[in-house]
Amino acid sequence: MKLDILVFAVHPDDAELGCSGTILKHIAAGKKVGIVDLTRGELGTRGTAEIRDEEAARSAAILGLHIRENLRMRDGFFKNDEQHQLQVIRAIRKYQPEIILSNALHDRHPDHGRAGDLVYDAVFLSGLSRVSTEMAGVEQRPWRPGMLLQYIQDRYIEPDILIDVTDFWDTKMESIHAFSTQFFNPDNDDQGTYISSPEFLKIIEARARDLGKYIGATYAEGFTSRKYLGVDDLFQLR
Repeated sequence: MKLDILVFAVHPDDAELGCSGTILKHIAAGKKVGIVDLTRGELGTRGTAEIRDEEAARSAAILGLHIRENLRMRDGFFKNDEQHQLQVIRAIRKYQPEIILSNALHDRHPDHGRAGDLVYDAVFLSGLSRVSTEMAGVEQRPWRPGMLLQYIQDRYIEPDILIDVTDFWDTKMESIHAFSTQFFNPDNDDQGTYISSPEFLKIIEARARDLGKYIGATYAEGFTSRKYLGVDDLFQLR
């Protein structure tokens, strides 16, 4: 299936936290959107990889994703090397997206920045005809999307572009709460973590409100770009 937008997330729930409002907005507009998780989040303090699989599937249904798959890289130990780049390249060529969204390039969690760099490098290599990949025994064609953006995660990074997600905020939060082992749940007695505190989701909301005020919206999600962004029509800006 060819996608309009492909989101890479190193952990299940990264995409929900960083860009699920944008995902929902584009699906509502008729675009085909999917998520490829790089790992199963098996090093997480709470829950298990199997539970995270179930939570990711529940969130995918809430978001209305066209596909969600997991590359099963080693959580915490994957590298930005040829082996892992080829895994990402195969996914890019499989879905041929026009736009890719990926993890932040700099963040509190070292996996996030490493994944951002991995996807950035793989996007370039995916467009080279002499980088050979196969899927199901069939040679894949080179493919490079027209745009690669990184969603903002825990660490505040000055955004290059803001997306109004006000109309989709409640469903975004529903998709986050699908990961009931990871975020605040008064019925969960597992060991507490930084992201399982009730304050964490309040911070997510506060940031979205802060970003939204700059474009006259209640809530917004921010993205960064390593290349200059341009438009054909100034009236597309707000």
